[in-house]
Amino acid sequence: MSDNKEVRLEQVYKTMKRAGVANIVLGIVLIVFSVATGVCMLINGARLLQRKSNILF
Repeated sequence: MSDNKEVRLEQVYKTMKRAGVANIVLGIVLIVFSVATGVCMLINGARLLQRKSNILF
């Protein structure tokens, strides 16, 4: 009975470890994506400001 409980606890710990690692990886990916998106937005905004004299209404 005790061995069965230990096996279950070990499975729970492994699952928690995988979930924690997945959350960390997902967080890093989201940070990189958001920084890249911000840089692209800044570049496009600067280009628009440079070319505002060419825009006709």
